[in-house]
Amino acid sequence: MKRILVIEREYGAGGSVIAEKAAKRLGWKLFDHSLTEEVAKLARARPEVCAKCEERVDPWMYRLSKIFYHGSHERHARLEDSNILDADRLVCLAQKVIEDVAKAGHCVIVGRGAAYYLRERADTYCVFLYASRELKFRREVSEGKSEAEAIESVDTVDLERAEFVKHYFGAEWPNRHLFHAMLNTAMGDDATVDTILGLMEAANKREAAGKS
Repeated sequence: MKRILVIEREYGAGGSVIAEKAAKRLGWKLFDHSLTEEVAKLARARPEVCAKCEERVDPWMYRLSKIFYHGSHERHARLEDSNILDADRLVCLAQKVIEDVAKAGHCVIVGRGAAYYLRERADTYCVFLYASRELKFRREVSEGKSEAEAIESVDTVDLERAEFVKHYFGAEWPNRHLFHAMLNTAMGDDATVDTILGLMEAANKREAAGKS
């Protein structure tokens, strides 16, 4: 039985809105921005600081300096890693939060590597949402971004997500083998939710029939 719905998405494809609608229909808890807040609590940092680092890889110069720092200090100095807020630490904290909420079940999780962290769980249903560049641009403008901001975000955020997944999971983004369905949100938000829930219900029926 599927108890966890993971929504991975292209930027601007409506993943957050669709996940919220799906959570309401299911009566499940939504972990989107609240997931960032939980990670921030563990990191003892402001949510907006964590949000800027989510699903991104640290700049190569920072990663290089970190390697040299560890090497040069070896046994001669103590590095308080628990106090450093970077992509490596956020990935560890995000994994802990995601695995904890997954244990409770009956939740909808948006992005943050959830499809990769939970890939061994049989009770997880993973969906990837995409849309045309034009549709994503129009959605971002309708939500208050300027045309320049919308173009920049649509053209760069997914590149950062792809680099993040390649760096931390050694996989292409999106990794099609992780997803039960990949849907074009051009059909509309409500139709997309209907399709997701219909597919998940069908998966539950097949699973129940296989056990009978």
